[in-house]
Amino acid sequence: MNTKFRFKKEDRIIVLTGAGISAESGLKTFRDHNGLWEEHRVEEVATPQAFQKNPEMVWRFYKQRYFQLDEVKPNSGHYALKELEEYLGKNFFIITQNVDGLHRQAGNERVLEMHGSLQQCFCSKCYAHFKMSEVDLEPAVPQCGSCGGTLRPDIVWFGEIPYFLDEIDRILKKANYFLVVGTSGSVQPAASLVYLAKRYGAATIGVNLAEPENMHYIDEFHKGRSGEILPGLVEKWIG
Repeated sequence: MNTKFRFKKEDRIIVLTGAGISAESGLKTFRDHNGLWEEHRVEEVATPQAFQKNPEMVWRFYKQRYFQLDEVKPNSGHYALKELEEYLGKNFFIITQNVDGLHRQAGNERVLEMHGSLQQCFCSKCYAHFKMSEVDLEPAVPQCGSCGGTLRPDIVWFGEIPYFLDEIDRILKKANYFLVVGTSGSVQPAASLVYLAKRYGAATIGVNLAEPENMHYIDEFHKGRSGEILPGLVEKWIG
C-alpha cells in the first residue's frame, strides 16, 4: 500500500476510531442483525427514555455486552495504534466512539472515550461512579451502594451529549494529521470531526472497509480491514 505521508515525532496526530476496528476483534456492533436486538430496535435500549420505561431490558442489553468483553482481545489494528502512540508520545490522541476499552487493553493511554465505557456505571440519583467489576450485577437493575438509587451504564445514549467535546475541539485545532479508522462517517457529532480537523488545517486519512459518508473531507483513503492495513501503514508513516 502506498501513502504520501510521513510522520515526524513533533507532528500532532489525532485518531478517531469507530465500530469497525472492534468488529475485527469479534465484537458485535450496534448495527448487527439489521439494527435489532431481541426484536427491539437498538435505539429502544439506548435512550434515556428507554431506560426510564424499561430499565430491566436496558440493563440486560448492556450486561450481555459487558460480559462479552471477556471473550475478545485487541487486534493488530489496536496494537498498530499503540505503536503510533509510543512513537509520538504526548503528540498523540485517540478519540473513540467505541465503549469496549480495547484501546486501553492494547496499551494506549491517551484515549478519549466520547461515548462512555461498558466498564463503568453511575448512579442516576447521586451520580456516584463505579467500575462494573465492583458492582453486584445479579439484580435485574443494579443499585447504588452509596444512596440506594438506580445505577445506569456509563454510556452516552442517543439524544445525550458525548463526553470531552471541549477537549476534542482543543486538540483538533493543533493537529497536523487526523486519522479516521473503522467508522462509517454517519454518526454525529463524531462524523463532523474530520471536517473540523480539515478546517483547522490537518491532513486527513481514512481506513475503512468501505468509503465513509464523509469521504469528501478525506485526503487519502485506504480501503480494507484496519487489522490488515494499519500495521503496514504505521510502519511507513513512522519508518
